[in-house]
Amino acid sequence: NMTNLEHKIPPPLVAVMCGLVIWWLAGTTPGVVDPYGVAQPLAVLVAIMGLVFDSGGVLAFVKQKTTVNPIQINQASSLVTSGLYRYSRNPMYLGMALLLTSLTIWVQAPAGLAGVGLFVAFITRFQILPEERVLESLFGKDYIAYKGRVRRWF
Repeated sequence: NMTNLEHKIPPPLVAVMCGLVIWWLAGTTPGVVDPYGVAQPLAVLVAIMGLVFDSGGVLAFVKQKTTVNPIQINQASSLVTSGLYRYSRNPMYLGMALLLTSLTIWVQAPAGLAGVGLFVAFITRFQILPEERVLESLFGKDYIAYKGRVRRWF
């Protein structure tokens, strides 16, 4: 039963596993040539963006004194809609996806985008959708209104 995977695997662990997929794909699929040396600086820029989303998401939660633990979403004490949460309902997951994209750029393996896609698909199905059900039951019309204003990823 696929619902058994809901809220079971911590998202950072999912990201690490997808990173390993990207690393494996980099070694087993054709890469791209980067004659102008733009891959590494671009990868660093995307990684910085990822870290900004990750840390900004965590800081907004800490500021509102609510749980950051994605496995125990039912312990959320307040709905966070400030900071980066004005632009993305899931800035921490977006940050992880950007870090995986950065890795894909760094290793110059276009097939690595499959690892990014795998992360986005898994997190959406087994983390975000179940979280949305819990948040809707906890915060009702406030959460529904928030969902209407702010996109799931970006």
